[in-house]
Amino acid sequence: MGRLLEHHSKQLIKQLGLAVPAGEAVATPEEAGAAAERLGGPVVVKALVPVGKRGKAGAVKFAGSPAEARAAAASLLGTTVRNFPVEQVLVEKRLDIQEEWYLSITWDKARKMPAVIAGTRGGVDVEEINRAEPGRLLVRHVDPFYGLAAYQAKEIWADLGVGGKLLVAATGLLVKLYGLFDQSDAYLLEINPLAVTAGDTLAVAAAVMSVDDSAMYRHPELAGMVQLGSERAWRPLTGLEKRMVEVNETDPYRGTARYTEMPGGDIGFMCGGGGGSLLCFDALVTNGGRPANYSEVGGNPPEEKVYGLTKGILSKPGVKGLFVAHNITNNTQVDVLARGIVRALRDMNINPETFPVVVREAGVNDAAAREIFTAAGVEYYGDEITMTEAAARMVRRMEEAYPGYRRQEGK
Repeated sequence: MGRLLEHHSKQLIKQLGLAVPAGEAVATPEEAGAAAERLGGPVVVKALVPVGKRGKAGAVKFAGSPAEARAAAASLLGTTVRNFPVEQVLVEKRLDIQEEWYLSITWDKARKMPAVIAGTRGGVDVEEINRAEPGRLLVRHVDPFYGLAAYQAKEIWADLGVGGKLLVAATGLLVKLYGLFDQSDAYLLEINPLAVTAGDTLAVAAAVMSVDDSAMYRHPELAGMVQLGSERAWRPLTGLEKRMVEVNETDPYRGTARYTEMPGGDIGFMCGGGGGSLLCFDALVTNGGRPANYSEVGGNPPEEKVYGLTKGILSKPGVKGLFVAHNITNNTQVDVLARGIVRALRDMNINPETFPVVVREAGVNDAAAREIFTAAGVEYYGDEITMTEAAARMVRRMEEAYPGYRRQEGK
């Protein structure tokens, strides 16, 4: 899944004809001051990072003048908010907010349907408000085949006690936002707060949007807006992680190849089988190994995806070995896995006789895989040993190739 930064989300919302505050994304305090001067009057300065609860983190500041906007930007730029570095800030004209409402559209995984969540109290700590006062947020599911009709949107707001001019405005806004959610292959569109301003008008004061990055081929209009794979990240993706997201997206509907880079480490890690991959990772560490990454591959990926992932794993500086393992109960064609891995080793001029590579695979076409790996000089095991035993063997190979391996720094 991929997140959009707030200014991109609001750009899409503005195209619907809905009210959003005028604003500019800037990268320096001087640009923030100039933007505030162009906007005129009080402004809000927000850290542009793909996380929520920025207000509670101190990443939203108010400024009454261009000088204050410069100071606010200077205090935010270069900092981190929930592990994400602040490289840009959003300077927006401050709204005269009379009331703060809440609105989100997301997928209910249990019901397998979109859900609209709405309330006439929003802003910071909206979750705590609903826990303290159950029923403050109304949840309505939407049939994805029929979409959200205007009368259904009207019922949602009417059940929350909204009437008159605001009911008409809120109904139209919700119908348009659901259309954006549906047409963008989004799985989250959150407006918090949805601001009621003077004259009973509605404006989108803050927006969070995430989309299915596997559907990006259908959305050229979102190019450059979506941060691919960012929803699974607790920090910014590294350059290598971004490359591996692209590898996975080459064939998004066949197989999964996920890559997470670890600090340091010297053993390339490529495993699968759900809990089996976690077992292998722990077994490497317990035996004194130092994984350079965590990479789970499964779902029968094509050779090209395996090849790209293997090259990525091995391209990290400091990697001195490769460990590959899968649970027996998986549907991955092991011979396809073998061809992709061996091809990557050859293209990178890696000699398995001097560069430790241990593979433990069992399953579909494992006899053919054994032939491919063995012919390439790769140490291969089937179900005659466990994944835990294979991990121990990988660490022994590292010790054989690099004397004093487990006595190195950190061990």
